[in-house]
Amino acid sequence: MQQPLEPQEIPPGCPAHGNVQMYGPAFGADPDSHYAQLRSFGLSAPVDIAPDVQAELVTSYDAALYVLQNPASFVRDSRRWNALNEGRVPADSPALPMMGYRPNALFSDGAAHARLRQAVTDSLATVNEHQLIRQTQQSAAYLISQFSTDIRGQAELMAEYAQPLPLLVFSNLFGCPPEIGDRVIAGISGIFEGTPGADEVLGGALTELIALKRRRPAADLTTRLMGHPAQLSDEEVLHQLVTLLSGGTAPLAAAIGTSSALYLGEDWQVGLPVEDAVSQTLWNYAPIANYAAHYPTHDVELGDRVIRANDPILISFAAANTDPKLTEHREKLSAKAHLAFGAGPHACPAKDPAFMIAVTAVEALLNRLPDVEMRVPFKALTWTPSPWSRSLVTLPIRFTPRAVPQAAESAGSNAGQMPQQQTAASSPSTAAPSHTNAGVAPQPKGGLFSRFLAWTRGE
Repeated sequence: MQQPLEPQEIPPGCPAHGNVQMYGPAFGADPDSHYAQLRSFGLSAPVDIAPDVQAELVTSYDAALYVLQNPASFVRDSRRWNALNEGRVPADSPALPMMGYRPNALFSDGAAHARLRQAVTDSLATVNEHQLIRQTQQSAAYLISQFSTDIRGQAELMAEYAQPLPLLVFSNLFGCPPEIGDRVIAGISGIFEGTPGADEVLGGALTELIALKRRRPAADLTTRLMGHPAQLSDEEVLHQLVTLLSGGTAPLAAAIGTSSALYLGEDWQVGLPVEDAVSQTLWNYAPIANYAAHYPTHDVELGDRVIRANDPILISFAAANTDPKLTEHREKLSAKAHLAFGAGPHACPAKDPAFMIAVTAVEALLNRLPDVEMRVPFKALTWTPSPWSRSLVTLPIRFTPRAVPQAAESAGSNAGQMPQQQTAASSPSTAAPSHTNAGVAPQPKGGLFSRFLAWTRGE
């Protein structure tokens, strides 16, 4: 197990009073300067992750590994959170949905965590790699078909491609029928957008999905979770599905968007593969920027700082990956040594499929729109101000419009490649593009998930 680095002295003039704010436009516009300021405290620093919500943020790569790989001293069960138990966290705090306890593998420890995680990892291990690539390619083909005939030759890639694509793929993996898939997408998208009642929409849809799979099991991830020897209850299955959706779709959307922007950007070296763009994204623009709250089981020292038992310690994956002590010799590290997928017992169980989906999505875009380019320089793109994630707000592109609608063409070319039960979904933000797609037939009724299924049938 790696130990923390030697503590560094706090330089004169360093802000010694008041926590650094990790939210709002100033942070979103320039997180790197905030991380540089935080490093002056040592291996970790006190921050406000949201208004009136304090935490210790680890910015050192080695210290992050120490926390992530030491489950005896640092646990994930947020029911231990001092400030929450003492009523010092605002009831409407945006930190609560991210840090509040949920009965899933992410917030569990010990035997409970091992049981839930084993069910998830074993179920994910049954996903066929080639089928996953085909599902991603077909989802990409559908989404591109919705904007590629725009007579202006323009699109906004985050809302119209990067964000809905992971939802399409996950809905395939879960085995959602059309109507349930529409509501799953509306629910998870609403949660990320802060839509009132989105939790209830998602919970209701997944409850119906689980009941359906009890009656009619199928070759999908939901059925495999339900049939695992760990014998998860229906409620436990629901919470693991929610974890997969929330932990997989938004970070994947961020990775697809940033990787596409890097590849199309002004500084990209021609000839480098798409895999390099995805790897660079994971290193320098970690989609999950600051997260993974841990609670010390006893008072602990990180460098010169002492953190009280049960006070939250967050991991800055973004700062750890760009730690100056690491970047001096990063070329000697494995391309997979970044912490974008975490480390230790709670590391992402789907890191290889996630990388594969991101690479396939960017390649599909380049193959179907070979002259695609960004309408603004990479350095002019704007980022969301969230402390939790690093994601582009928009990614405006231009291309030569396709004269022939892709629906029948792509549905026909993919015939026989996919299982008979096809399911997918997308974000509501893509449901009604503002531009006119010349030559495209009127869209069938229903959510975008239902419309995708109609497209696969050539309708």
